[in-house]
Amino acid sequence: MESVLLDEREMASIRVGEAITLGAVLAILAIAIVAVVVYKLFRSPHGSAKLPGGYAFEWK
Repeated sequence: MESVLLDEREMASIRVGEAITLGAVLAILAIAIVAVVVYKLFRSPHGSAKLPGGYAFEWK
């Protein structure tokens, strides 16, 4: 792949930090979704959950 030198105008138009911002927003969104699922799971009157490693939870 050949590298191309950018001129001053092109270098000024580059915005740094977009990937970090997008990653932070997606992480917060994932945490929010997990929080809602856990809240609904534990607010239900009865149910069960099985996790990897042999962990199982059941409430009635």
